[in-house]
Amino acid sequence: MIRFSPETLRFIQKHRTEDVRVLALHASKYPGVDMAAAMEQIAGWQAAVRKLPEWSQTEGILYPRHLSMEQCSSEVTARYKASLACGDTFADLTAGFGVDCAYMARNFREADYVERQEYLCEQAVHNFSLLGLGNVRVHCGDAVEYLRRMEPVDWLFLDPARRDSHGRKTVEMADCEPDVRALESLLVEKGRNVMVKLSPMLDIFSALRELRHIREVHVVAVNNECKELLITLCKTVDILSGAPSEPVVCCEQAVNNFLAEPFRFTYSEERNAACVLAGAVGRYLYEPNVALLKAGPYRLLSERYGVRKLHPNTHLYTSDTSVGFPGRRFRVTGVSGFGKKELKDFLQGVEKANLTVRNFPVSVAELRKKLRLKEGGDLYLFAATMENGEKKLIKCVKSE
Repeated sequence: MIRFSPETLRFIQKHRTEDVRVLALHASKYPGVDMAAAMEQIAGWQAAVRKLPEWSQTEGILYPRHLSMEQCSSEVTARYKASLACGDTFADLTAGFGVDCAYMARNFREADYVERQEYLCEQAVHNFSLLGLGNVRVHCGDAVEYLRRMEPVDWLFLDPARRDSHGRKTVEMADCEPDVRALESLLVEKGRNVMVKLSPMLDIFSALRELRHIREVHVVAVNNECKELLITLCKTVDILSGAPSEPVVCCEQAVNNFLAEPFRFTYSEERNAACVLAGAVGRYLYEPNVALLKAGPYRLLSERYGVRKLHPNTHLYTSDTSVGFPGRRFRVTGVSGFGKKELKDFLQGVEKANLTVRNFPVSVAELRKKLRLKEGGDLYLFAATMENGEKKLIKCVKSE
């Protein structure tokens, strides 16, 4: 059982908004305080304020060591996973700090938390009680062993460890523990539905090639940063046997803890979509959010939103009237080629700008040096290749 002395608890409460590095320098002033534990709890609470606002407002929550806190899901991504799963029984086989388990368990009559680190299990028992999750049973043990002996459930969740023996991050499924590929048949036997969290850096087509039972792929971005790649598996789906159900891809963008309407598609739809290319840049320019850039429905974006793509490999779109495009939207104020005099006139009086390159032969750093521009300000410049191969510099301001 995890217990802190009254003096340590008072110290945590009094100093939890302060810089832990500064507090550590004054440890000798507090001989009755378990400073290592206090620093861990203060740092955890400070991270939770940003990452888990609901938990940070619940007095008494115990926070784990830095790595577990870093690896755990944010509240918004946990809520998204919870929105996909409901039923009677649920099991989280690699539960860690328990954030995903806590949010998903609310949708089930019974839930099982499985984690091999004993101290995380002890924290989970304590935290779940504070969060009113009396339906969750905590099990300290190995995920694969538990999977082999468990009774089937409506939903299984698995978040394989994505670090090697040296603590370095891994991407490929073969380098994660446990290996989902080796367990896939057992997972779909024990879970009528299975959700697996993979590295957001993993190539989606790699997952589609290596797993047989994928029903859906979910790409989740938070504040335009790709955070999670989720796949759901189901025994009734076998994509390698030519089964009729093709996996659906869902692109979700969360901004300031609010989830937008997901963009759903299949790769067959993408291949068959009519993509209109732009002969010239219109009044508005659009950059897809990172979830869409990760999943790649490039032709469908043109078809569904009535916008024109600058080039088959330039993932920017344009229109003459403003549309509610899923990504950054800009009003175009000018377009220039890269002739020396043309550029000089085009950038007259411009000292700084936010610069982006798309399908362009030089990097942002190289182009910024050439243009002699500082970073920042309200002006946006996009260097891109057009349909006819011409290189253009597009000047924009943000559009609501």
